[in-house]
Amino acid sequence: MIRAYKFRLRPTVRQEQALREMLRDHCSLYNGALQERRDAWRHSSKTSIRYGDQSGQLKEVRAFDTERQGRWSFSSQQATLRRLDKAFQAFFRRVKSGEKPGYPRFKGVGHFDTVVFPKDGDGCRWDSTPHDLHTRVRLQGVGHIRVHQHRPVKGRVKTITIKRESNRWYVVLSCDEVPAEPLPATGQVVGIDLGVAHFLTTSTGEHIANPRFLQAAAEELAEAQRHLATFPKRTKAHRAAARKVAKIHAKIRRQRLDYAHKTALTLIRDHDAIAHERLNTAGMTKAPALKPDPEQLGVFLPNQRAAKAGLNRSILDAGWGVFLAILTSKAESAGRTVVAVDPRNTSRTCPSCGHVAKENRLTQAKFQCTTCGFAANADHVGALNVLDRAGLVLCDVA
Repeated sequence: MIRAYKFRLRPTVRQEQALREMLRDHCSLYNGALQERRDAWRHSSKTSIRYGDQSGQLKEVRAFDTERQGRWSFSSQQATLRRLDKAFQAFFRRVKSGEKPGYPRFKGVGHFDTVVFPKDGDGCRWDSTPHDLHTRVRLQGVGHIRVHQHRPVKGRVKTITIKRESNRWYVVLSCDEVPAEPLPATGQVVGIDLGVAHFLTTSTGEHIANPRFLQAAAEELAEAQRHLATFPKRTKAHRAAARKVAKIHAKIRRQRLDYAHKTALTLIRDHDAIAHERLNTAGMTKAPALKPDPEQLGVFLPNQRAAKAGLNRSILDAGWGVFLAILTSKAESAGRTVVAVDPRNTSRTCPSCGHVAKENRLTQAKFQCTTCGFAANADHVGALNVLDRAGLVLCDVA
């Protein structure tokens, strides 16, 4: 199996300065390569420049700018050029399929937060021994940085990524040949229904609370954003206020991730198989399309955009996509089964008689079948239907 391990870095003041310079110079390389592609297309009879062409120029670039570009790993710079190439490949794919193109854009220094080292030992080395209390990662141009390794790394380290999140630094190890760690069978299977009122509801009727981390921090975040708006851009005070806002967002993101890990782990430990809806979160959180008024030119009809924005915020705050990805990863490692089913009408179908109707769903929380009179919590009904569609049978083992 392939697994990723993420650890906090503890750089010294000089090392942190070097890390910032590394991101700055890789950002400059990315923007320079993007500018070259734009100029070649505009001024050279629509000539396309590819990754191989720009990678071949790296030696000249490093020789010309030895103090900045020549200081860093050659392979990490190649990875940055591949990152740009992938952005262009995605752009052309979207153009071909008729989607919104989204031409690759220049990166600001404050928004370029990742440097990838494609191979352990090439410009970056993971120095770790079992039960070592002083784990370090060695980076070319930076030195040996202390790592807070909170769990052992298994498998073979292939790719090493250095990442900045707000004022914190992390190392992400991508490992293959990671052995599975199957858990003992429990004889239990379950269906889950993800929601906003409750984070999830199981087919046994258990409700897992939705912590709403963004809503809990909304007042503090709003105050920090108002404070940020009082300063002119590109000033020291503005940068300090922006770091405060980023720090709050990072905390919310960590809380959401921690909650998803703990909830998924509980499900994995207690059940052999788990069924869930196959959700298209991106489609569910799209803003409603504008509705032109046929009688008045330039006037649009009401489309409940504000209400939909609030629902979208709640869905994204719940983090369904992150949770399902974590659940699938943990299930693979533990030897469990995760089944995704068609989500259509799961909350409108009666689990007793099978009758499907919009009228069955009386409110957000209440379900009552118009045919047989079966009544239950709507989320519980959805979880039961998810379990039924997965072809699983809930059984109790003494």
